[in-house]
Amino acid sequence: MSAPLGALIRGDTIAAIASAPGRGAIATVRVSGPRAEEIARQIAAPWPETPRCATRCTVRDPERGEVLDDAMVTVFPGPRSYTGETVVEFGTHGGTFVPAAVLAALVHAGARPAEPGEFTERAVLNGKMDLVRAEAVADLIDARSRAQHRTAISQLHGALSTHLVALRDELLTLDALLAFDIDFPEEDAGALPRARVDAACELVLGRLETLLATVPAAVLGREGAMVVLAGAPNAGKSSLLNALIGEARVIVSEVPGTTRDAVEVLLEHDPWPLRLVDTAGLRDSEDPVERLGIQVSTRYLAQAHVVLACADTRSGLATTTTIIRSHTDAPVVSVLTKGDLVSNSNEIAGSSDLSVVSAVTGDGLTALLAAITAAVASSVGTLAADTPVVTRARHRAALTHARDELLAFRAAWSGATLPAPVAAVYVRAAVHALDELIGAVDVEEVFARVFSTFCVGK
Repeated sequence: MSAPLGALIRGDTIAAIASAPGRGAIATVRVSGPRAEEIARQIAAPWPETPRCATRCTVRDPERGEVLDDAMVTVFPGPRSYTGETVVEFGTHGGTFVPAAVLAALVHAGARPAEPGEFTERAVLNGKMDLVRAEAVADLIDARSRAQHRTAISQLHGALSTHLVALRDELLTLDALLAFDIDFPEEDAGALPRARVDAACELVLGRLETLLATVPAAVLGREGAMVVLAGAPNAGKSSLLNALIGEARVIVSEVPGTTRDAVEVLLEHDPWPLRLVDTAGLRDSEDPVERLGIQVSTRYLAQAHVVLACADTRSGLATTTTIIRSHTDAPVVSVLTKGDLVSNSNEIAGSSDLSVVSAVTGDGLTALLAAITAAVASSVGTLAADTPVVTRARHRAALTHARDELLAFRAAWSGATLPAPVAAVYVRAAVHALDELIGAVDVEEVFARVFSTFCVGK
């Protein structure tokens, strides 16, 4: 048996600045390891008497005795700390020099400068969190939208980990069923019903597919749904984009062909952020620069999750929509962009099939955003509230591997093309695929499940 993960941790003590660089009111310097308290005591006095209680201390250079800062020091004795080791945190004054000087003092006293992510790595190796939750820490830091933040918080609280553990348990149950049939064929229970194995396999396959189906939603949460504004020149696309984001980000002019390139803006929205793309007007043009812009527009149309067909008349919308549909299969939302200038009631009569908006007055923008949200949902689907989201390529690769191994098992088992011991190899490969995400399993664990489930040996 291999050594426990915790035994593989280096026995040294690490230190690092844990706050963003630059000018600020407060900075955090963190030290973790078996000598954390011993090292920190060399530079801070008086020493905190109560764990997990911030204490005002004078921080000095351990060699020259020079005062470096008047700081708040907090001790987190292991294993009840972020890393599982004893951790000491210094809340210093911010800026560049002070935290760097405190870090240098800790290093001089015996700590080693930490590598990127090493505190969280130690938390994983010490069993404080699994690797999926550790990745959620990085996702939380990198979050650029409410959707990404919401997903990271959910992962950090164990939403995906809980599902992965349940999947692993179900795979072990399937493996145990096969192990019982292979190793204990003479038991009183008789031959294992094949339907029971089939049902267990289908249950896990269904849950794997459900998780993998969340990948598009995860991409939207991270990158945003691409919403392309398309239409003829002077259709009001740029004005509409400016109105949606609440500021003038795109040049608006009455001169046709002003927009020569795609202009992309990320709009915070729920449940997904929206990547609004203003494109060059769709028309035949002799201007080589404008023609290049139109080519860019068609490429964006091909990648869009939703397209806003923009025009100021119904006839213009019909023409624009025909052009758009020749370049994309994405849902198209028809938008009458200049609702404040429409004097002909026939233009807006029976307008349930389109959105009537005004960039000048703001009328119709809320309804348009609701229509965009519905169109995105129709394109990528919606998730149940309790379904965790697969956010990383590593997760997707491991889950895909597990699914493919189970599919291979199902084909071999249902077709009886391989002996049960050989077919069971696929199930164990699926277990090991999940082990890459949540931990290791050995033969003893499978046998423990066999004995507890079937009461073997009583």
